[in-house]
This record gives sequence, C-alpha cells and structure tokens, in this order.
Amino acid sequence: MKEIILAKYGEIALKGDNRNSFEDMLVKNIKRRLKKIGRFEYSRRQSTIYIEPLEDVDIDTAVKCLKSVFGIGAIQRCAVFEKNFDTVAQNAGEYLRPALSSAKTFKVEAKRSDKSFPLKSPDIQQKLGDVVLDNFPHLGVDVHNPEVTVRLEIRDNGAYLSAERIIGAGGLPVGSSGKALLMLSGGIDSPVAGYMMAKRGLVVDCIHYVSPPYTSDRARMKVEALCEKMTEFCGNTIFYCVPFTEIQEAIRDNCPEEYFTVIMRRLMVKIANKICDRYGYGGIITGESLAQVASQTLQALKCTNAAAEYPVFRPVIGMDKIEITEIARKIDTYETSILPYEDCCTVFSPKHPKTRPSLEEILKAESSFDFDKMVDEAIEKTEVKRFRYGEKTVFID
Repeated sequence: MKEIILAKYGEIALKGDNRNSFEDMLVKNIKRRLKKIGRFEYSRRQSTIYIEPLEDVDIDTAVKCLKSVFGIGAIQRCAVFEKNFDTVAQNAGEYLRPALSSAKTFKVEAKRSDKSFPLKSPDIQQKLGDVVLDNFPHLGVDVHNPEVTVRLEIRDNGAYLSAERIIGAGGLPVGSSGKALLMLSGGIDSPVAGYMMAKRGLVVDCIHYVSPPYTSDRARMKVEALCEKMTEFCGNTIFYCVPFTEIQEAIRDNCPEEYFTVIMRRLMVKIANKICDRYGYGGIITGESLAQVASQTLQALKCTNAAAEYPVFRPVIGMDKIEITEIARKIDTYETSILPYEDCCTVFSPKHPKTRPSLEEILKAESSFDFDKMVDEAIEKTEVKRFRYGEKTVFID
C-alpha cells in the first residue's frame, strides 16, 4: 500500500505574488531535514507539498522531523489510492486499523478538490463512515469531539486516506525573512526569543559572551548545548563566542557601579553591531522582558537601544516568566537553561543598580574610558563554531 506525507501550508497560503519564493524556501528546508532519513520525491499542488518516499523509510521519523519545520500548517500521513471509492473501501480497514482498533469514537471528514469525482463530500462521508463501522463495529460516532478523525481527500492526482492530522509548527520558512543575530545567554528567555523569531522566517545565529575565569567552561558548554537544541527549529546555526573579560574589568575599574549592567549591555550590542556588519545580519534579537530585571526597565532599554545600529527584536518583551517558561519547556531548552552555570551577565553585578538611568548619565559614565579598541580586539578574538541539525556535538554531564 503506497503511503506518503502531505505537508500543508500555514501562513504561506495567504501570500500573494511572492508566494512562490516562500514555497521554494519551505521545500528547501524540508529536503534538508529529511535528507538523512531517505530519498523522497517532492511536488507542490493545491497549497500542499507531497512528500513521497522513493525507498523504504521510517515514516514516523520523517513526520517527527517535519513537526518542527516552520511554514507547515499541518502534516498528514496518508495512504494513496486511485480515485475510485470501491478501491478505498476495500483497503480502508487494513490501513486504519492501527488508529481505530483501540479507539472508542470517530468521525469522517471528506474534501473533494476534484469536482469531477462522482460523489459529493457529504456522500463520501456517509459511505466511508459505513465502511469504518463495518470494519470496526465497536466504534461510536462523535462529530464534536472524536478520538480519531478519518479524512478522505479527493485531489487531482489521487484519493488520500488518513487517520492522523498533526498540527505543524506554523509561521514562515526559516530564511524567508533574512537573518539576525541572537544574543544568547544561558538563561530561559533568549532561546525562546530565538525560537519566536525563527518562526517569523529569520535565520537565527547566536552570539555569546564569556568572561573567564569569572565564568566557567561549563557555562560555555551549557550555552553551546542550548545552541545545539535550537537547531531543531532554526536549522544549522553559527555560534560566535566573544571574550568579554577585559571589557568587564574595564567597566568595573572605570565606571560607576550602579551603571555596570547597562554599560555592559550597550557594549555587547556594539560588538553585535560589528558582527552584523561583517557577516550581513539584518537585526539583533534579545530575550529581554520589560521590567523583569534592572537592565530591562523602559529607561534602561532606551539606553541600550541607543547603542544599536540595527533593529532590535524583543519577541518576549510583553511576556511574563510563566509564559516564557511554558515555551521553553515546549522547545526543550528549559532543563538546560536552569543548569547552575552562570554567564557573564552576573559578573560584577551591582548591589544597587540604577533602574531609571538617563542616556546622558550613561554616556558620561562611558566617557571615562575608551572602549572602542577593546571592542575591536574582542571581535578579532571571537571564536566561531557551527552547529548542524541532527548532529550531536556537545554533551553536558
């Protein structure tokens, strides 16, 4: 029995004249994800990508991979038959058995895209419902909240029978909106921010700041593990690791303590600006949430923004910690984020940070030391690492 996967469009279906470019990007991303699973043939029709195995492959694994591909609205694993209802009826019991043998209720949905098919959708539903009940007499019909929904779609090139429809990741294909640089800390918020911007079609690469000996190798490994996990939804990811010790010591020695954190954030942004310049990123992403900490008050964010030469995306800015944590658990970054290895944001943290700094105060505090040379030196010493989807590269005990 021939079985294929239907990947149905999400938001792409609403696009206009440039829809083809989004479709091309989505197919490209799907091919990358499924490359190691086996060979498939891909075609596009009726707002759907048809993914047909060309050899014996693990369909379950393929479906699992597709669940994290942005741009897909729904995934259906289907048996394909000729457009003849008798043929469908003869094979439906065998194909649907794994899904229906232990279920208690079901309903049937039918869609007739090919209007030349002799049966209309309501007729298909009634006849297929009878077939299901003949094969599985223990089932009851529940049109409102069934355990299993059996679907039959009559399309131009065949009849597609399924008992499983999985909600996809939604959003737009990664790469369709450009690329941006995520300021990735070891905390809960920034991986969530990266996930949310990847969902809007951005390629998300990561920049992280280390301050040995104040931060440990374990702290860096923790962030690299987060970067690895992010490939599940971002795809292949570049990781920039910036040495930040000398800059933080200079801030400590030359600036008023209450401004340490805001000045540190501004210098991180200035480094990110130059990485964006050098490698063609169009924006900076942060995990800042309004008023969560002293450096994320409205006044502090204004000071940080003033250092940015690129758009700064803050997708979790209006979310509370509970909401952010729920997403972190969903994308499997939470347990890594809470490992007890602190990043450089905690180094020389002031006891009494100023929560409402003015830009004039910050600029005056920064003027006591010329940080430009140190910023350039830090960029030149930056280590670059690539994380590839499906490849385990980092392990934490």
